[in-house]
Amino acid sequence: MASFKPTKVQVYPKLGEKVTQDTLYWKNYKAPVQIKEFGAITNIDFSPVAPHNFAVTAFTRIHIYGPFSQEPVKTFTRFKDTAYCGRFRSDGQLLVAGCEDSVVRLFDVSGKVALRMFKGHTKAVHITDFTSDRYQILTGSDDYTCRLWDIPNATELNTYQEHTDYIRCGVTSKLNRDLFITGSYDHTLKLFDARADKSVMTMDHGQPVESLLLYPSEGLLVSAGGRHVKVWDLLKGGQPLVSLKNHHKTVTCLCLSSSGHRLLSASLDRHVKVYNTTNYKVVHNFDYAASILSLALAPDDESIVVGMTNSILSIKHRKSLDESKEISGQQRRQPSYRVFVKGKNYVPKQDDYLVSKPVKQHLAKYDKQLKKFNVSKALDTALETWTRLRKPEITVAVIKELDRRGTLKNALAGRDEQGLARLLNFLIGNVVDPRFAPVLVTAAEMILDIYQSVIGQSSVVDRQLLRLQELLEREIDYQQDLLEVLGMLDTMFASSLPRKEVPCPGTQTTDITKQTFWYRF
Repeated sequence: MASFKPTKVQVYPKLGEKVTQDTLYWKNYKAPVQIKEFGAITNIDFSPVAPHNFAVTAFTRIHIYGPFSQEPVKTFTRFKDTAYCGRFRSDGQLLVAGCEDSVVRLFDVSGKVALRMFKGHTKAVHITDFTSDRYQILTGSDDYTCRLWDIPNATELNTYQEHTDYIRCGVTSKLNRDLFITGSYDHTLKLFDARADKSVMTMDHGQPVESLLLYPSEGLLVSAGGRHVKVWDLLKGGQPLVSLKNHHKTVTCLCLSSSGHRLLSASLDRHVKVYNTTNYKVVHNFDYAASILSLALAPDDESIVVGMTNSILSIKHRKSLDESKEISGQQRRQPSYRVFVKGKNYVPKQDDYLVSKPVKQHLAKYDKQLKKFNVSKALDTALETWTRLRKPEITVAVIKELDRRGTLKNALAGRDEQGLARLLNFLIGNVVDPRFAPVLVTAAEMILDIYQSVIGQSSVVDRQLLRLQELLEREIDYQQDLLEVLGMLDTMFASSLPRKEVPCPGTQTTDITKQTFWYRF
């Protein structure tokens, strides 16, 4: 008796991953270095001057890390409550931060004690930033106000109270010391001019605003709030240009690449999306273990630093050219395929004694059922959720094998409402796939022949049969349209080809008359 032959599952070609320049650029980072902080990391800011240390604001502390250090090189702990938004000045010598106790503190990076303490807000200060002239500070608070402070005199210059909810983000102009923009939970963005007593431009984001970003040219503004990232044209009065909705949860922070050609957004859905600023399509994606609250890129994109809700600081450093070459060399030194097939194709000579070892055959669950002639159970096994969703080619191979054996009708018959609904659901999802259509069309015809007498007894089955009918009718219409287009193209190609003069065989040509045939190809 011949041994049982397993079902042959046809291997279909798969589309390979599209490798772009962005894929190569953003994947060229080492494994992340993870540092445990004392609380959720709400802000990360890189120093504009070398060696580009970065300040990490977490709970009641601000830690300053070196580019490659895993321990803080400086720590500021003079906060009575949770600290917010530690930011460097453009010369890297001063650092300003807000606090839950409503006090704004100014630090010398080389010292420990606060140089200035600005008091005036009545609630937590979430936003702090320096103006471009280095002598003023912008702050935004949960008391609905944003204020300008003079650093040398430690006095308040102006107060703006136009928002009607918490102010949680803001940005100052790097080209004009008098301009700054704030975002609030009242869904609005407001552009202020320090020379005026009120805002000069208002934009409605539509969601509580979590983060703001100005392009280097400062003609475009990016806002993040809810699941949306929106781009505004400030030169056209705050006209909305693009609205992006690529995240599943609230977008918490934004940043630009060093070239300004890529925009990055991070969200509570644990993803960092990289957009092309030309067409705003996603060109890369980073995944993290927890929800992201803060994100920053080092100059020249040498490091990506992410702060998460689980108090983990993740730092990815870019690989150097030597490291990239070393890794590629290690990949080439991996064992080749011939090592594993060595001796497999050896043919014994005439005087050799061949000692063979029986190889145990491992059968899949559906093959075990087929071996026992349990055709219905074999089909049920092939229709299990994981198999039919992830490996539909296995289900199609079992149906094809049952049809080859002539037992497909027996396997399809005798099913209850749930089993028939599962089978119809698989047909609806795959019958128009050109790889599976020849097999599944036959199965669909058998199902209609078997169960036509019970149509109308189950609303679930009837609804699926109608979906199957609509799907097939739509596919037939597509095929007819394609045939019409194909006929048009054939006509166009035939008329565009040049005529060729072909002499008729067996005829004599003279100087006076020539007998020729014309053919159009």
